[in-house]
This record gives sequence, structure tokens and C-alpha cells, in this order.
Amino acid sequence: MMEKKHKSIWLLFDRILAQDILRQAFILIIILMVVLVASFVLLSLSGADWITYCNENNISKWVFPLYLLIDGNAFNSFYVSDKVSGGTVFVAGVIYVIGVIIFTGMLISVMTNMIERRVEDHKEGHIHYLESGHYIIMGFDEMVPSFIRYVFEKDHKAFVLILTSVEAERVREKLNKTFSKEQLQRIIINYGHRTNPESYKDICLESAEEVFIVGYHSQTAHDAINVECVDAICDYLGGDDIKNKPRRITCVFKDLDTYAAFKTTEIFGEVSKLGIEFIPYNFYTGWAKQVFVKRGHKELSSSGQKIEYPAVYGEGIGPDDKKYVHLVFVGTTNFAVAFAMEAANVLHFPNFNQDKSLKTRITFIDLNADKEKDEFITRNRHFFEVQDYIYRDLSDPLRPMAYKMPATYFSEDRSNFLDVEFEFIKGDIFSKRVQDEISRWANATDEQYLSIFLAMANQRNNFVIGMNMPDEVYDNEIPVFIRQDRSDNFVTNLREADANKKPYTRIVGGKTHENIRFSKYSHIYPFGMNESIYCADDKSLKRAKLINYLYNTADYSTNKFQSLLVLAATPKKQIWEEADKMWEGDPQNNKEGLSVSLKWSNLYSSYSVRTKLASLRAMRGLTLDDKSKDTQKLSEQEVEELAKVEHNRWNVEKLLMGYRKPHLDEDKYEASGADAKSLSRNKKVFIHHDIRPFKDLDNVKELDYEFTRYIPWIMEMTEPQENSK
Repeated sequence: MMEKKHKSIWLLFDRILAQDILRQAFILIIILMVVLVASFVLLSLSGADWITYCNENNISKWVFPLYLLIDGNAFNSFYVSDKVSGGTVFVAGVIYVIGVIIFTGMLISVMTNMIERRVEDHKEGHIHYLESGHYIIMGFDEMVPSFIRYVFEKDHKAFVLILTSVEAERVREKLNKTFSKEQLQRIIINYGHRTNPESYKDICLESAEEVFIVGYHSQTAHDAINVECVDAICDYLGGDDIKNKPRRITCVFKDLDTYAAFKTTEIFGEVSKLGIEFIPYNFYTGWAKQVFVKRGHKELSSSGQKIEYPAVYGEGIGPDDKKYVHLVFVGTTNFAVAFAMEAANVLHFPNFNQDKSLKTRITFIDLNADKEKDEFITRNRHFFEVQDYIYRDLSDPLRPMAYKMPATYFSEDRSNFLDVEFEFIKGDIFSKRVQDEISRWANATDEQYLSIFLAMANQRNNFVIGMNMPDEVYDNEIPVFIRQDRSDNFVTNLREADANKKPYTRIVGGKTHENIRFSKYSHIYPFGMNESIYCADDKSLKRAKLINYLYNTADYSTNKFQSLLVLAATPKKQIWEEADKMWEGDPQNNKEGLSVSLKWSNLYSSYSVRTKLASLRAMRGLTLDDKSKDTQKLSEQEVEELAKVEHNRWNVEKLLMGYRKPHLDEDKYEASGADAKSLSRNKKVFIHHDIRPFKDLDNVKELDYEFTRYIPWIMEMTEPQENSK
């Protein structure tokens, strides 16, 4: 029993030593006090001559034991004194030796250990420095450097705190490859778990500017843990003693289905109630926005070189354009699916208004396309209830080449009014039949704007096929996008090496034709690099808030927005403040913000503005990137064309988001009076009566006209500098 108690005491002692440096110093002080008391007792027991010595030398008897412990000269003087007995000198000598052991041994060891422990704690991320105004990243994976770059681009003097359970040294090693010494000094690494509220106090989460919940991409429960983290943050920030709150929380979701579900559910309503802006983010969808919306990607290297992506719609598509957009995805990976969904949401053009066959076509090529198409259709069942799709089997030469699969629910007269269609081709990309089909598409440059996306899971296969496409692809300068896991250097270097045009000669009918052309790899582009992804589109978010502001302040008795005169007379600061409150809510006045589904609806409307501007510039005879007339008032013909485009886009957006077209007994257009008013409420349960052709709408179509007329105002509010070329 005594042995067990003895070991428990040593366990307690070792634990205290193993903890912080203050406890180690506290132990040293206790030992010193015990030794002082013991020294005083020993001197008192040895006689009174030491007290006489103290009186003669004006030394306090209470301080004398301390002198013996810390000062060797004090013992020498005492030793040579002829008024001190040998026994007392012996006791003083023992005290002196103990002092030497403590102060030249233990004290130095403790001080050295204190310094080493503080250095170790710093390296391991156990010391907390930041108190307010910093940016917090929770978790660590290959995406984190791009989040840090985003912060530094906003504010190069900002401090970034990384809360992670990954070893701090590993984190520093990865960051050293990307950031300069000056930037690394502004990155603080703290050890902790993103779901543990105790860590939030240490990092002063409530006083942070923004929070990015990244997690660890390789974890199977990545999304679930990030959701748990959001809940924990809400509980922490909702405490009575918490006065401040971050301005924005960005949460990364890995799974496409999880990400899609959050577009229509209010699972994060508590964040909005706290007055915090919440932004869900998906790796694959983020890349799709860079290619289709922003048309650019900035490298994470110190040079920060930007890759300009070509528009998949050429120089812009006007009403008279006879070509349709054709996107071909090789593989049905998360990349391919995410890109296809984003393309369906933003790629809508006015030539469909003139010729209903000019639909944006999205083609998947996969050896398992027969199974993959079923999963894709199940995910988007309401889209395929109203829209035909094409299935082709190129894996077996004995089978028919193509099937036109009709809409699964609605009759022909109530379906196929969408301007986007899907095609599924079963076949091996390396097979001759698939290669021949790609050659045929590449040669049909007078029929389609073709772009090819190599998005297979195996990066090597993407690269091999990208380097060995049919000659027609290279000859006709078809953009080929090649998925790369990490670095874009090789693909970028190949493209830049072939960027210059070179002389090209053909002899036709005995006559020599001289021309110039780009080299083979001049139109290949990398995408999907893990370390170079996060690129917040704050401009689109601002436009979405303005779009919501316009609809919120509209007069629905006439379906008209506030007049431009009223908007011009309203201070911009006031408009932005009201737009923010309408978007996020106003907790102080108990006003709820916009629902998640409507936020996404406004965001997709905002993303499509860039595509509409491309069409508008084409209609005005301008080049694709000529921004000189973006704030110029639209003509009535331009309004007519783009209003139809907006409704076509809205139809696809609603169906892909989970809304469905009403059946006959649910359709307000099939009823009248009170019945029609009652049926109109069905949109609250994701049954929307306006999912129909533009020509079949009632006076609600006026809102599409209004939105189109206000595009110049939106541009002026978000990009006043675009008045010049």
C-alpha cells in the first residue's frame, strides 16, 4: 500500500514537471523555501555564535541562510572568522554545498528546460498569441495554402492562425514551399481539434475576422465532422459572455451530394441567426467556377502567374449564331459531374430563342456510362422528367449507335423546353470508335463550340490522351482541359512553348496555299490542381446580394423594380447595408435572412451575368472581353433576347436544385381564381408552377425583363471601373 502511494506521489510530481514552465519554477521555489527553513533550523541547532557573527557584520539572521545558499563569498568570510565554532562552520558548509547544488545545478537546469520547453511549445503550436482581427483556418490539407493566399491578397498584413491536429513541423514544411519568410512570420500554427470548444477560447475565435473550416480531405467523415464543427462554433458564439463574432464562416464540403443538399436545406440557419455570413464551398465546384465563370486560375507559386482559360462559347453567342456549345467530359468522376452541373447552370444563350435545336450539349464518355447515367439521372430526376437525353453505345460495334430517351414523366407537348441536354456515351476513350467520334466533332466547327475535359480519376490517363488526341482536335484549335493532381507546370509549359504561330503550307489543285497556325499543344489547359483551388468570388456574391435587393424592393402588383432614378438618389452605402441585411438577416431587429435555396438562386443568377455580358457584347459587335459598354442601357431588342435567356437559365437552375414541374392537378396555370392562388403556394414544397417555356408564362415574365434591364446598374455598383476598355 505504501509502495502504491509512493508511486502516486512520483506520478504527480512527474506530471507537474511535464507541464508548463510556471509549474516547474513553482516547484523550484518550494524547494528553495524548504531548504531555507531547514538551513535556519540547522544553524539554530548548531549554536548562537552565527547570530553574533550576523550582528557584528550587520547581516539579518533571517537573510544569512540565503546568503550561504547563493553566495560563495559569504561562506568564505564566515569560514575564516575566529568567533565561529567548528560545528557551526560545518553546518554552514553543508548549507553552502546544498546551495551550490540547487543554484548551479537545479536552477540552471530548470531555466534551460524552461527555455527549451517554450521553444518546443512554440514549435508544436501550444502557445497562443493572437487576440483579434486574425483569420482562422481549421484543419489542414493541400487546399490550405490557397486559403492563406486568399487572405494575404485581401490584406498582406493580416495574421493567419491554423488550428490543426497535424504535427506543426509537417505543416511548416508544406508552407515553406509556397510562402516567403515574411509571409511565414504572419502564419501562426496552433495545435487543437476543430470540434473542441476549449480550443476556441485559446484562439479567440469570437474576435477573428473570418473562419475557414477546411478539415482533412482524406478523412472519410470529412463533411460530417465539418458540420459538427459548425454546430460547435454556433454553440460557442451563442454564449451570453461572447460579445464579438466573426464576419464570415466558410465551410468546405467534399461530397457533391452533401454540398447539393445544403443548397435547399436550412441546416445552418443558426449561423445566420448569429448575424454571420455562411458560405459552403466544394473543391470540384470551385474549379468549375474558375473555368466557366471567372475564366482564370492564379498559380500558388511566388510568381502568382495567372492562367487565362478560353471561353467555351467562343467570342460570345448572339441570337443569330448557328452554333451550339458542346462540352465533352471524359470520365464520370466528381470533377466531371461538378463541371457538368455548373455548366448547365451558367451556359445559356439567345440563339436558342431562334432555333430550339441549339441546346447546350453536355456529353459524358465512360466505359461504365450505362450505369453512371442511371445514377446521374436519379440525382437529377426532375430535370429528366421534362427533358430527353441521348444514350449511345460505342463499346460494341454490333449495337445500334444511338438512342433518344424521352422525358420520363411529362408528355411531348409539356416537355423538352429546356436549352440544355445531356448525352451519355458508353465507350473507352482509347478505342477507335470513340476517337473517330471526337474527330467528327472537332471537324464540325461550323456547327458547335467544342471543348474537351479529360477528367478521369487516373491522372496519367488524362495526360496520355491529352497528348494524343486526334489531329483534328489540334488542327482546329479545340480547347482541351487536362485534370492534374498537383502541378500545372508541365501542361502550362507545353502550351506556352507552342503558343507562337508558325508557317503552314498546303498544296491544293497544284496551287500552294501559305498560312500560319498554332502548334500542336497551344490549346491545352490544366485544371484541378489540389494546392491551387480556393478563389473566393466576392464579386459574384456582391452581385447576388444586389439581385436579391432588387427583387426584395420590387412592386409585385406591377412586377417592376424600384426605378433607376430612385436607386440613383439612394446613397450607395445605404443600398449595400440594406442588401446585406436582406441577405443575412438582422438579428438585432429579429429579421431573418434569405433562405438557403433563394441565396443559391441569386448566386446562380449572378454567375450567369458574365455569360449574358458575353452574348451582349457579341450582339453589339464587341470583342469578348471588351467591357467598355457594360454599363450602357440595353435596347428593347437586347432586353427581349436576354430576358428569355434568363428564364431558360432559371428553369434549369430550379430543376437541378430539386424543384419539379407541377403535375396537371398541381399547376396553377390550369386553374383560376382562388384555386390558382392556393396552388401557387406549392413552390414552398419545391413544386414551381413557372417551370415552363417563356411564352407560356403569365405577367411574371415582366420580372425577367426587369432583371435584364438592371444588369448595367448591377455592373456599375460592383465594377464602376469597367466603364473603360
